[in-house]
Amino acid sequence: MASDSQDSYSPHLSEASDTPSPPAGVDASSSSVWLPPLRKKFQHRYFRHILLFVLTLATTTLFGDGPWYSVSLLLILGAHEFGHYFMCRRHNVDATLPYFLPLPAPPTGTLGAVIRIRESFPSKQALFDIGVAGPIAGFVTLLPVLWVGLRMSTVMRTDTAGLNLHLGDPLLVQAMVWLQFGTLRNGYDVVLHPMGFAAWWGLLATALNLMPFGQLDGGHIVYSILGRRSSWVSVATLAATVLLVLQSYSWIAMTIMLLAMAIFLGIRHPRIVDEDTPLDPRRRFVAFCALIIFIVSFTPVPIDTFIK
Repeated sequence: MASDSQDSYSPHLSEASDTPSPPAGVDASSSSVWLPPLRKKFQHRYFRHILLFVLTLATTTLFGDGPWYSVSLLLILGAHEFGHYFMCRRHNVDATLPYFLPLPAPPTGTLGAVIRIRESFPSKQALFDIGVAGPIAGFVTLLPVLWVGLRMSTVMRTDTAGLNLHLGDPLLVQAMVWLQFGTLRNGYDVVLHPMGFAAWWGLLATALNLMPFGQLDGGHIVYSILGRRSSWVSVATLAATVLLVLQSYSWIAMTIMLLAMAIFLGIRHPRIVDEDTPLDPRRRFVAFCALIIFIVSFTPVPIDTFIK
């Protein structure tokens, strides 16, 4: 997920009350204008990024499902965020390296990863490219992880008495399960190998990020296509998540997050100068691909528990 905290890089005149004073030796009263230096882009605090990555590797290993799970999941999350980052480099939009977020609690051991975008998007093309690059990079990375993870998974009876935990099956998982195991008999299900479990979480993260709301990746994509009309899509998405809570309590956290974003960031996407300029056919095709990725990654009931 990309975070668009926007800092201004425009220099100001030295006589402005809210700008830095000229350095010693520079005559502020002279006719020449002193401009404060621009901050260099893509400056990183490497120690902080490395520390957070190591902590997240530790928490996903200890509170997730071991190294098969942790390495696979961080690979998927890293691919997603570096997709955003490298596209920021391409469009010269200042951004940080990924911040991995540790969570010392099961079942994931992480809150995911995020980059911070430090300036406004210069064009609709840049907004679209940066927004769509993350989900596509993460999805492409998780495909082989899911395939190998399913190869190492097993089919077991799941109709035994007691508390049962069921993970929702996105269309992509259903297709790959059928390719590897055929049609499962009633009362049997696939017990995911930790590597497959990581890919499942990666699919869920991809679907959530592609939801067409506000400043999520999906919100960037929809705004690039619809402009200000995308606000209505955000309202519909928020309403849909509220309704999904009635079907599965696992949507509560996402609904709360969207409500918080609507309250503190607003339902409308920040404006881009050329918002009325239509996307070119190539980017519209990429947007269609992103829609397909969302459809095959989405599940209306991500996690369900029941007692037999």
